[in-house]
Amino acid sequence: MVILGELLPDSFLPWIGRHASKLGLSSTITHASAGRIELDLVGREELIDMMEIGCILGPIDVWVESIQRQEPSDHIL
Repeated sequence: MVILGELLPDSFLPWIGRHASKLGLSSTITHASAGRIELDLVGREELIDMMEIGCILGPIDVWVESIQRQEPSDHIL
């Protein structure tokens, strides 16, 4: 999952970790900057859908412009 926008990694990264944990997802942050956060999520697709919606709706101090998702087999290293 790639999250683009006006992001505050210091507050958003812990929020992502807590939200993923609540949904029972395994998450690994692979890149974090003020404009882009990349993370790998492992879990049921419905729960990953919920994670995407959660990231769009909150927290209040970030502005998510878009979220891009790709299957792990499409991930270019």
